[in-house]
Amino acid sequence: MTTPTRPSPAAPPTTGWAPDPASVDRLLPIRPAVSLRDHLARLGPAPTGTGSGLPGMLQAAGLRGRGGAGFPTGRKITSVAAAAHRSGLAAVVVANCCEGDPTSLKDQLLIERSPHLVIDGALAAAAAVGADRIVLAAHEDSAALGTLQAAVGERPWTGHPVAVIGVPHRYIASEATALVRYVNTGDARPAGKLTPIRDAGIDGRPTLVCNGETLAHVALIARFGPAWYSAVGTPAEPGTALVTLGGAVPRPGVVEVAHGTTIRAVLGRAGGPAAGWALIGGLAGSWVNLAALAGIGYSTGQLAAAGGTRGVGSIIVLPPGGCLLTETARILRHQARAGARQCGPCMFGLPAIATDMTDLSRGDRGALDRLHRRLPLIDGRGACGHPDGAVALAASALAALTTHHTRHLTHHLLDGTCQPPPPVVPLGPAPPTQHITGWSCRG
Repeated sequence: MTTPTRPSPAAPPTTGWAPDPASVDRLLPIRPAVSLRDHLARLGPAPTGTGSGLPGMLQAAGLRGRGGAGFPTGRKITSVAAAAHRSGLAAVVVANCCEGDPTSLKDQLLIERSPHLVIDGALAAAAAVGADRIVLAAHEDSAALGTLQAAVGERPWTGHPVAVIGVPHRYIASEATALVRYVNTGDARPAGKLTPIRDAGIDGRPTLVCNGETLAHVALIARFGPAWYSAVGTPAEPGTALVTLGGAVPRPGVVEVAHGTTIRAVLGRAGGPAAGWALIGGLAGSWVNLAALAGIGYSTGQLAAAGGTRGVGSIIVLPPGGCLLTETARILRHQARAGARQCGPCMFGLPAIATDMTDLSRGDRGALDRLHRRLPLIDGRGACGHPDGAVALAASALAALTTHHTRHLTHHLLDGTCQPPPPVVPLGPAPPTQHITGWSCRG
């Protein structure tokens, strides 16, 4: 079977046309498609009538959320649709394009290159859950906010009011319940776990919150179907993923790779060797020995089985001589400041473990015992997932330090210091990023 010729950018593709499923530009076109005209010329019009059939398509495609939790998107949409049916209330769809974790730049670049793909996904999800309102959320000081506003302005009336809102640029402000609370009250702090937002979110209505990349994949599956989507990737997790590569790599940026692509090949896109230590999955992720993971495929299941985590889709590589301990202490101090301070684990637990990790880096032997006691007391007890993420990061650092990095830990305990290179894990607003091109998803 021959691959259809790509149509001219001057006109939309004909009905039944589909791009090469192994092409590099599923989500990030090499030629940006920012305008609606260019978007339609690249992919053709979005289908109509998918509606209730969309969750089944997403299940067949094996799509998981890309915001950090990795929950099956089809099941998430089904639960919101069921809640809307039970309540008799129209649902609300929120596209979360905020990207609060500073190690990840993928959604920023996605909006920069293909904003209409995210909007198409939000519209398809709205039809599936019975929503009459769509909210596109981006940080109030970001370029993505203006890009989304311009893209919505190009759209013809769809029957769904689409609002673009700016959210404070704070780490926890883009957590799902924080977004809902911000829309309802102007308070961008997590609302807690007592009432799921799928049942009562914005204006008390069933609410679906999906990450921007997730919705872009939804749009592609709705257009071209699960079989097209599954032409690359692994049987357990088909499709492609956006990955932010940073730290000690020659060409930092964002890549799109097929699930199952080895960590060695992913890092090779940025010119980096699969050696040394890296923070994978963001500030709530884990420290991994890259040499041990070099041959592991990049996917939710494969990473988890190897002791890593997909998280927010980032890999930040420590430079040679980098200090995992001092980086972790620095991140935990940031996480303690970033908390909402609405519960004990956030108010007292996070500052305590940040202090303990800092003390450990300065040679305090008792800090190791304190961390081992405190971490289980904090885990799972917060009003939101923020404390749990900090605990997971701290636990992965301790595991590395007490198994592979014992000599370095001993150095800290004896000398109380080390002289690592400058900090490498980003903790604040990121500079403009680049799209690393030239990759076939068949790799």
